[in-house]
Amino acid sequence: MTTHQAPTAGRRAQRGRASRLVRDWLRDRFGIWPLHEARNRALMAPGTWRVRRFEDAEVAALLARHGRLGPSLVTTVIPTFRRPELLLRAVESALAQTVEDNLLLVVDDGGGLPPLPDHPRLRAVSLSRNSAVLGVVRNVGIRLSSSTYVAFLDDDNEWRPDHLAVALDRLEAGADLVYTALERRRSDGTVLDLLGAEYDRRLLADGDNYVDINAVVVRRAPDVLFSRIPRVKATLPKEDWEFVHRLSATRAPVFEPVPTVRYLVNDGSYYTDWTG
Repeated sequence: MTTHQAPTAGRRAQRGRASRLVRDWLRDRFGIWPLHEARNRALMAPGTWRVRRFEDAEVAALLARHGRLGPSLVTTVIPTFRRPELLLRAVESALAQTVEDNLLLVVDDGGGLPPLPDHPRLRAVSLSRNSAVLGVVRNVGIRLSSSTYVAFLDDDNEWRPDHLAVALDRLEAGADLVYTALERRRSDGTVLDLLGAEYDRRLLADGDNYVDINAVVVRRAPDVLFSRIPRVKATLPKEDWEFVHRLSATRAPVFEPVPTVRYLVNDGSYYTDWTG
């Protein structure tokens, strides 16, 4: 009869050291967030497949009902969920852009839409139910539009009137992805800080999150879509990081150090937890 003995304390310590060495090597080789994202993909694959099916069905239904947004230089995708007053401010800042060849598409994540301006460059659609997956809401907007470039503005943030103009100067000169600086403000209107730095893919992989999607304008391409992983507030990394990091494997992001985005540090954010 063969007997099995529990590993000694020395063996357990050796295995622990080996595990840490492998973990540290992977972290040094790939960075912190790629490892987290690989784990997310492995653990959440079934949920992601269901979310993708939901997204496809919503796009098909909305195309049948409303058709595709007409051609334009830029489409601004604005995801929203039950923040009517803030949404109106975001919409007004997007309509006030000096770049007028800019169609706005508000995508409601099943929470219901408030009255919005009757404007020829604005369209709003609602998902049939709440998805709670920010990537899906943005993807619906991308897939319903046909512009040369795509910009993103969350419903609790605002742009300076020259935001698109600043980004388009670089895009029209050949860049594929441009991001500007971000002015982060508290709910009382006071400025918290300025966020922005020249792009460094390794720093981003190591968790230095200095690129925000509200500051990004990107040239349309088949891979310009967001992760469909059903993330909760505790899930790291967020959709913005995954999007920029993935696209930067085949593009050189360009930073414009001009604070064109007014970003609300919102404790009540539906998607982002600022209370920790």
